[in-house]
Amino acid sequence: MRLNKYIAHHSSYSRREADKAIQDGYVRINGEIVDNPATQVVEGEDIVYVSGKQITTRDKYTVIVYNKPKGELVTKSDPRGRKTIYDSLEKKYKHFVPIGRLDFATEGLLLLTDASKVASALMNSNLERVYKVKIKGPITKEMEDAMMNGLELSDATAGGHSHSKITSMTFSPFIGYKIHKSEQNYSVLKIAIAEGQNREIRRFFAHFGAEVADLKRVSFAEIELNNLPTGKVRFLSRSEYSALYTFMKEVKKKEKERAK
Repeated sequence: MRLNKYIAHHSSYSRREADKAIQDGYVRINGEIVDNPATQVVEGEDIVYVSGKQITTRDKYTVIVYNKPKGELVTKSDPRGRKTIYDSLEKKYKHFVPIGRLDFATEGLLLLTDASKVASALMNSNLERVYKVKIKGPITKEMEDAMMNGLELSDATAGGHSHSKITSMTFSPFIGYKIHKSEQNYSVLKIAIAEGQNREIRRFFAHFGAEVADLKRVSFAEIELNNLPTGKVRFLSRSEYSALYTFMKEVKKKEKERAK
């Protein structure tokens, strides 16, 4: 893991604050001053200090569910002064890492954790993510074919952010979808996907000339948004933690097998 990311994941430092601390010479790895934010850190082996205080990882972890409203960025700080999720979250969650991202105009279930290993495992998983989607225009046969069979785009810039460096994208077949309404003016459907690519859903429908008017994530694996009010936080239930512990055990098992 990159040094600046490691510090941001395991402390109250933002990524930019971590960069400055590193560049100013306040960071040591195994006793040696390091001034490159991209230096790789091996969790469990390397010992990192910032201003003389050791950055520690924890075996125990906490995961929270945040019902993100529209109009908040999933980042620790924004140079343009726009509102971020950390402006709304309590200070005790400042060091929590978002598991994946929801864009500025997307709302719904966002998971955050105090353990980078959990964040990485969930972000890189193929666990089911379910969204409610409202698009402008009807749902076409071409859209349904792509949802069922997947889609590969050499130009996936439509629907992406204007500053995004991503130009091409491959969409795996959706796990499932259900059409609630399909009309000339707008359509509503629920979709289940197993990926978390950058603006994936907006790019998918934009390819067919359909703008996503509303997008809300309602579940991630066994974790449901349910009736959590917008802008509020809850901890995982016992059953949700149990499912997560089982998942993390499988991740650890596979890592050990690959290391053999």
